[in-house]
Amino acid sequence: MAEGVIDPWPYSVTLGRMGRGLELRFDLDAAARKDIAKTLNLVSLESLEAEVFLRPWMDGAEVSGLIRARVTQVCSVSADEFEEPVESRFSVRVLPADSENTSPDEHGDLALDPEGDDPPDVLEGETIDVSGYVIEHLALELDPFPRKPGAVFQPPAEPVDLSPFAALKALKSDPDAGGDGA
Repeated sequence: MAEGVIDPWPYSVTLGRMGRGLELRFDLDAAARKDIAKTLNLVSLESLEAEVFLRPWMDGAEVSGLIRARVTQVCSVSADEFEEPVESRFSVRVLPADSENTSPDEHGDLALDPEGDDPPDVLEGETIDVSGYVIEHLALELDPFPRKPGAVFQPPAEPVDLSPFAALKALKSDPDAGGDGA
């Protein structure tokens, strides 16, 4: 089994070059992390490490891995930036487009069993975009409405009247504002 330590990013491999399997380790540099942070709409991505394992499965592959990252996001409640760790395991099966094992139904779609495992991803060719799976599964771990620990929403004390007449009403009831008070 071939083993890579800190492979180039982005990284892809063809099914034919996978052999009996691959073990890959990624520790991304600042430039790659900056690009990913922009893609995922993060303030920053302080670190991103991934261990990815590719194993033969049918006429395709099983791609599994462990992702560890530190992300900085904006709190959806307080608008403060905050950092949080992310750790996630993932597993995806992939098949080439011309595989007999995709078993499409009469409409050309894969048959789905809601109680079963996820269906395999069907590749465009025979290339597995390993870096794409790492980014996709990191994105799935991010809260779309991140909340800084301890942040509590504080509603306005009283309803605000935003009509144009509210300003006139305030002028009329404040004798120092030039209104006649009547």
